[in-house]
Amino acid sequence: MTAARPPASRADPRQALRQRARDQGFDVCRFADVTEQWPAGARLEAFVEAGRHGSMGWMDTTLERRRHPTAMWAEAKSAVVLGMNYGPGTDPRALQGQPDRAAISCYAQGDDYHELIKGRLKDLAGILARETGQEVKVFVDTAPLMEKPLAERAGVGWQGKHTNLVSRELGSWLFLGVILSAAKIEPDPPETDHCGSCRACLDVCPTGAFPAPYQLDARRCLSYLSIEHAGPWPDDLRRAMGNRIYGCDDCLAACPWNKFAENATEIRLQARDELKAPPLADLAGLDDAAFRTLFRKSAVKRIGRDRFLRNVLYAIGNSGDPALRPAAEARLDDADPVVRDAARWALDRLEAST
Repeated sequence: MTAARPPASRADPRQALRQRARDQGFDVCRFADVTEQWPAGARLEAFVEAGRHGSMGWMDTTLERRRHPTAMWAEAKSAVVLGMNYGPGTDPRALQGQPDRAAISCYAQGDDYHELIKGRLKDLAGILARETGQEVKVFVDTAPLMEKPLAERAGVGWQGKHTNLVSRELGSWLFLGVILSAAKIEPDPPETDHCGSCRACLDVCPTGAFPAPYQLDARRCLSYLSIEHAGPWPDDLRRAMGNRIYGCDDCLAACPWNKFAENATEIRLQARDELKAPPLADLAGLDDAAFRTLFRKSAVKRIGRDRFLRNVLYAIGNSGDPALRPAAEARLDDADPVVRDAARWALDRLEAST
């Protein structure tokens, strides 16, 4: 039997990984060294200490592991950072002109990217493990790993003033996946900041969630409020949400680098017709079974029917459309107290707008 080659003699795995990543539908595949220190850990600590993480208590409890990739896995030496484009065909902000319709964040209008990307990452991780003879771990936004700083270090893009990743080639619409490896792999050059003096993403935010460039207060962010936050919202933020019932794309859509973005080519990430601009009245009538059916493959299902209905009712209150009163009235005796509160608020708002 031929003895296995020692790791030092193995071939460079990067070319094989890049080719397989393209075959799997990824738009970018780059490599980073994870052993060096970075400022991302200190920024995260300041974010949590200021309370800007809101009710996301897991950010506090996982802070030490989240500071640096090696704090979570001491053997990690390299990262493969992959990006998949989910660019929409139109500006999602146009839907704000239809207040009787629901605006669902672009990334959630197709299949859940976690499920789509994770299987493909596992395939790539298997190749990397065979090529290097070293252990690997796969991450898709489900573990205490800061993917965006890793993507910047790998040269995929940079964290813009809205704290999201921006690519000169692909714009703002990127799903990220990461493979950590115990193997030492030659890194790609990091990306530098290309925001310049632009403030488009900061100025467009409907709730003023950016205290300063490169800083986010999640407590005022519509994505946090509509997805992560479980209870009632402050009144001013309810009014500011408009019809954005799941997430918010405003700061991403405003970025001038999106002029280089292309539409998503992965068919499972493209928007389903029934989720592009669903009527608020229809969504308000969903029971739990209907909610699960409609959002069976969507990331929206993660927040559950009650939290979703809360968001829909806030949007109904903001619509100014008296024809939506029956949809809100039907939820006044809902089993969930937050939904009932949202229904009363919606009716008060509709009454005030007539």
